[in-house]
Amino acid sequence: MSEAFSVRKYLRDLKLPFCPGCGIFTLMDAFLRSIHELGHEDLKDFVFCSGIGCSSWICSPYFVADSIHTPHGRSIPVATGIKLVHPSLNVVVFGGDGDIVGIGMSHFIHAARRNLDILVIMVNNMIYGMTGGQVAPTTPFKTKTATTPYGSFEEPLDATRLAVTAGACYSARWTTAHPNELKESIKKALRMKGFRFIEVVSQCPTAYGRRAGFKNVGEILKWLKENAVSIGQAEKLSEKELEKRVVVGQFVERKRPTVVENVYAVIKEAQVNDTKS
Repeated sequence: MSEAFSVRKYLRDLKLPFCPGCGIFTLMDAFLRSIHELGHEDLKDFVFCSGIGCSSWICSPYFVADSIHTPHGRSIPVATGIKLVHPSLNVVVFGGDGDIVGIGMSHFIHAARRNLDILVIMVNNMIYGMTGGQVAPTTPFKTKTATTPYGSFEEPLDATRLAVTAGACYSARWTTAHPNELKESIKKALRMKGFRFIEVVSQCPTAYGRRAGFKNVGEILKWLKENAVSIGQAEKLSEKELEKRVVVGQFVERKRPTVVENVYAVIKEAQVNDTKS
């Protein structure tokens, strides 16, 4: 587009609630730049859904768009209803790791299995940030949190690979230290159909960083950059070598009929049969 990009074009005149240094600022910028570069003058063709948590404030009420703020972990089933009723809309879900693959895990798996035609963007800050810094499904092993003061005793969940296994048409992971790659990934996902999932590994200096031993935001971003490895590089490393690494890149891209297409095909078939009878 010839017009210069400005986030103000897509945001309401409200003060954002995020802590200084939060990675959500980077994601918001990447997402809105993607919208701009794809030629969307506004967000009238989009509906956004979110649950509870810091990341769920990304779209509601800050985007100049229709959005629904749902109970914790319930954004995907609400998005399902919207997409089934209005198939032409672009439905996007924003949420955190606790919201999407903690409280909302079953919805996440079944949406990927059904190939629901939505884009889910999950901010993985590796902790329950808004509610006090509790251990999350994605918290790295032995990391100190408010509920694991001696270190997490569970292995973290790999949400991006889970999306692939469950049937997603697109699954990718980037970090806030890879803003350009993240933006291009969002653009690609927005142009596709089917269940699309993007995990954004993000810094949370307030709830995660200080407990994990980072002195400031810069240290976290440096860690993300230095410990990120591509999928190709990861294949050459042992499980031990991958323990403290963040594997980034596109994990899958494929085409499958969406559940929306299947539902409307059945409806059409039933109407034809009813007419014949």
